[in-house]
Parts: sequence; C-alpha cells; structure tokens
Amino acid sequence: MSGGEVAGILVAVFWAILVSFLAVALARLAQTLRATTKLVADVTDQAVPLLADASAAVRSAQTQIDRVDSIASDVQEVTSNASALSTTVASTFGGPLVKVAAFGYGVRRALGSRRDDDVPAKAPRRTVIVGRTVPAARREKRNARGKKD
Repeated sequence: MSGGEVAGILVAVFWAILVSFLAVALARLAQTLRATTKLVADVTDQAVPLLADASAAVRSAQTQIDRVDSIASDVQEVTSNASALSTTVASTFGGPLVKVAAFGYGVRRALGSRRDDDVPAKAPRRTVIVGRTVPAARREKRNARGKKD
C-alpha cells in the first residue's frame, strides 16, 4: 500500500466517524423536536380551558362590579335623602326647641333667684385652663363676685 492509499483510508474513516456523530446528533435533535411538539400540544390543550375559565371569571367580575356600582349609587341617593331629611328636621324642630329650652332656663333662673335667703347660693362654676393666668384686675372681680357679705 502506498502513502496515498493510506491517506485515502484515513480520510474515509474520518468521514465515517464524522457522519456517525452527525447521525447521532440529528437523532437526538429529532427526539428533542418530538418532545417539544408534544409539550406544545399539551400546553395548548390545557391553555384553552384555562383561557375559557379566565374569560368566564372576567365576565362574572364585570357583572359583580356593575351590581356594586348600582348599590353605591343607591347608597349615595339614600345618603343625600337622609341629609336633606336631617336638614329639614333640624330647621323645623330645632328653632322651637331652642326657644323652649331657653325659656325653661330663664324660668329656672327666675325661680332660683327668688329663693329664700336660708339656702346658700351655689358658687358659680369655674373653668380652669392649664397654663393660662387671669390678669390681676379680673382676678379681683372674680373674687369679689364669689364673696357675698
């Protein structure tokens, strides 16, 4: 065998090994493509019902939102009616009730000032504000009011 024949045999062996590696790689690629196709088909089979369920949920949510909107508008109307009623009641009964209360207070004061001198008069109520002092002139007037000789 000559050198050219040996070189030809080596090239042929090299090509045979290269073709076998390529055949294995193509077989694995075909297997991967089959698995990918199956996975995409499974995802499609599961996604279609999920999308239908999601669409139904969105429709249901829209219906509930419409109901809540109508309830909110009804509550707003009831609130405005209650406010109007409150204003009407306050204006109708408020004035006369204040007048009756003032009249009652006046009568009590008038009757209270006509009491006998046997009963000591109550000291006026004082309001104390922490951190505030009363000027000396007003203090003297207050002390003079509280003392009855």
